[in-house]
Amino acid sequence: MSVDNPQLSGLAQRLVRDNLISLDEALEAVAESKLEKEPLVQYLVKRNIIEASSVASAAADEFGTPLIDLDAFAIDIAPRDVVDKRLIVKHSALPLYQRGNRLFLAMADPTNIRALDEIKFNTGMGTEAILVEADKLYLALERFVANAESALGDALSGTDDDFDGLVLEDEGDGALDDGEQEEVDEAPIVRFINKVLLDAIKGGASDIHFEPYEKAYRIRFRTDGVLHEVTKPPTALSTRLAARLKVMSQMDISERRVPQDGRIKLRVSKTKAIDFRVNTLPTLFGEKIVLRILDPSSAQLGIDALGYEDFQKSLYMDALNQPQGMILVTGPTGSGKTVSLYTGLNILNTPERNISTAEDPVEINLEGINQVQVNNKVGLTFAEALRSFLRQDPDIVMVGEIRDLETAEIGIKAAQTGHLVLSTLHTNSAPETLTRLLNMGVPAFNVATTVSLIIAQRLARRLCPECKEETEIPDDILAQEGFNNIGIEKEEFELYKAVGCSKCSNGYKGRVGVYETVKITPKISSLIMEGGNSLEIADAAAEEGFNNLRISALRKVAQGLTSLEEANRVTKD
Repeated sequence: MSVDNPQLSGLAQRLVRDNLISLDEALEAVAESKLEKEPLVQYLVKRNIIEASSVASAAADEFGTPLIDLDAFAIDIAPRDVVDKRLIVKHSALPLYQRGNRLFLAMADPTNIRALDEIKFNTGMGTEAILVEADKLYLALERFVANAESALGDALSGTDDDFDGLVLEDEGDGALDDGEQEEVDEAPIVRFINKVLLDAIKGGASDIHFEPYEKAYRIRFRTDGVLHEVTKPPTALSTRLAARLKVMSQMDISERRVPQDGRIKLRVSKTKAIDFRVNTLPTLFGEKIVLRILDPSSAQLGIDALGYEDFQKSLYMDALNQPQGMILVTGPTGSGKTVSLYTGLNILNTPERNISTAEDPVEINLEGINQVQVNNKVGLTFAEALRSFLRQDPDIVMVGEIRDLETAEIGIKAAQTGHLVLSTLHTNSAPETLTRLLNMGVPAFNVATTVSLIIAQRLARRLCPECKEETEIPDDILAQEGFNNIGIEKEEFELYKAVGCSKCSNGYKGRVGVYETVKITPKISSLIMEGGNSLEIADAAAEEGFNNLRISALRKVAQGLTSLEEANRVTKD
């Protein structure tokens, strides 16, 4: 049957020819779609006249256009800011990928030349259609637009009531020109930043990363030690977001060439305030800004909440109750060293004691403790602060970090003359901490007689109690991983795996500390004096019954607190 009809497009004729629709239905659909100012494909699919897959196959055969399954394509990596969102929605043309100066667009109707031409004019790039099924395209378009501006859209569509109780204290008011002031004070940007900060606080994040790239801008939260992307606002907002954060942090908004440091204090209720430590870093495509969330309540957790084994807790408490000596906490950035130190200081913080700390920076304000912010620019170094402390009759001194021989020597001298000294180093284990001090140039005798306790630590994600599932691990794998040495019988193991539910993040919720707590015993002290290396000291610590980080992590697995995969992530070489 001939279906040539001047009222029918090539696609409509092909649909009739393939018996997917009758001639009368085709004529009616063409007329109605024109009346509704709706593309023919969209009209047919949305009214369930023809299945989207059938329309797509017919169009691919008719026009020789490549057809792909959109479900198999990662929409999240599609170029977001190449085409104006208005054009994407107007023409139902989704950017899929870019090769050089050519842009490939997912379209349900490859005959929409107007769309290709308008996007080509708007972007200055060559355009080419890739055929996809209409129903999948419309879902992908909704997801694409939502992802591009999800958090921003929430902030714009919310009411001011969303931010009741959120008060910014001591907001900077640096001298800005009219354009910069308008950029900073723009209400949607203010509300968007407020929402991001509140979401991070509510989600238990420890850091917020604002990251500009050439063709994208992303915001990530670090939750339970792992970064995850939360939104991708348009790149056009990059400078406005940076400007708002810098004003909140009392930084110089006009300085974009060098890193800056600042702080934000948000009062989220009448009784609770959250501090943010803020750092900017000029990158190739703008300023990356990272906010470290400092929740004062984390310093009030108490030692029982940190995850120490009973034996390890006893060692820490005994060392804290000594009138003198040095306690060292070691581990990488983000391993919880500050919380361990603050917990110890809170235990010691009584009206009878004079406690002073030198920190860079001061992260959490502690009532009753004299906290000093190190400032190298004016000569207030750790060593200089420590010298001043010793002139003010302290009982307990905390040095944020031992970075050089001078600080180490003053700290050692303070510990030898009747003061309890707490500090940190960046090493991977307790034995390496001792050799680091020796390598700095501290005499072996001073290390052996002054250091009383070393705590090496990591933070492992805690399994969600709501969704974790019991699992079986073969005996040979258990032996291979080292479970034979953890001091817990296999019959007592509680092995679980992460699952994931609405109340957690990928099967984990919160974190638990993993510790290597080593007391400097006479045997270890003698080994230090004899010039023993870190491996020999580690062997001696094991013989004395001090669990290393690996064994401590496996014990947490056997107790059902975390998974073997997580233990391997934080402790396995």
